Amino acid sequence: MNKGELVDAVAAKTNITKKQTDKIQWSLTQRDVNLIELLIPIWSWFYRYYFQVKTDGWHHIPAEGKVLLVGSHNGGMASPDLVMMMYDWFSRFGTQRLVYGLLHPYAWKVSPQIAELAQKIGAIIAHPKMAIAAFDMGASVLVYPGGQYDMFRTHSQRYKINFADNKGFIKLALKQEVPIVPLISVGAHDTLIVLCDCYDFVKQLNQWGLPWLYQIDPGVFPIYLGLPWGLSIGPLPNIPLPIQIHTRVCHPITFERYGFDASRDRDYVNACYELVHNQMQEELNQLVIDTQKSP
Repeated sequence: MNKGELVDAVAAKTNITKKQTDKIQWSLTQRDVNLIELLIPIWSWFYRYYFQVKTDGWHHIPAEGKVLLVGSHNGGMASPDLVMMMYDWFSRFGTQRLVYGLLHPYAWKVSPQIAELAQKIGAIIAHPKMAIAAFDMGASVLVYPGGQYDMFRTHSQRYKINFADNKGFIKLALKQEVPIVPLISVGAHDTLIVLCDCYDFVKQLNQWGLPWLYQIDPGVFPIYLGLPWGLSIGPLPNIPLPIQIHTRVCHPITFERYGFDASRDRDYVNACYELVHNQMQEELNQLVIDTQKSP
């Protein structure tokens, strides 16, 4: 699939126009090591003082080779645990070891400037062909399957992983024959308090004529407490509250079968998905207990 075909594929699956997708950099060359190194001291301050991060399990990532990092999103659009794990990666493996994170195509429609900045840190558009290209050059790939459904789950569900039934990451791991390394955290979802999701109500208003912001159906429409808005409605950017975050890199997950045929076996993909989801939920349950025990 060439660049033109990729553009057509994304345009067909989203309401992003072909003209807008043409602006997306369909390459792995936007990553800027110099910028990453400039940001590391800033991330370090947030890591040590603002979030006072505690972390463990990084020995589960091999010193070399490629893995599929699978995380559970927390804390709204700020996703502070994601940023803190990025800092941990660069601190432990250096800036030269390649890792790319999959970013939703909507990011280029909402804010091309922020999307372009994210690309310089290592984000690539969330398309299987881009992920495969990253693996082909020996890089690891980071994906958050639950997306907005996970990052804006209600506060009562903060210890529940929500992958929104997205199984594309399983197919990717099977095709590329790479282990899945789960990433979990506790505390990040307390950096804003999601009270409820009024998406169904707002969707009804949209059907009556109220347009979506940026002409994008967000899939969620949370009401939450947090900075800087206080009480906020809608999936707006937020400033995370200074809550301590505990992160954990879990033991790699491997499957019995790999390859193209395995990725096309629906029952097998479903079984692998349930295995990953259940194991990550068990790990998160344990991290909650460990965090409550720690002083």
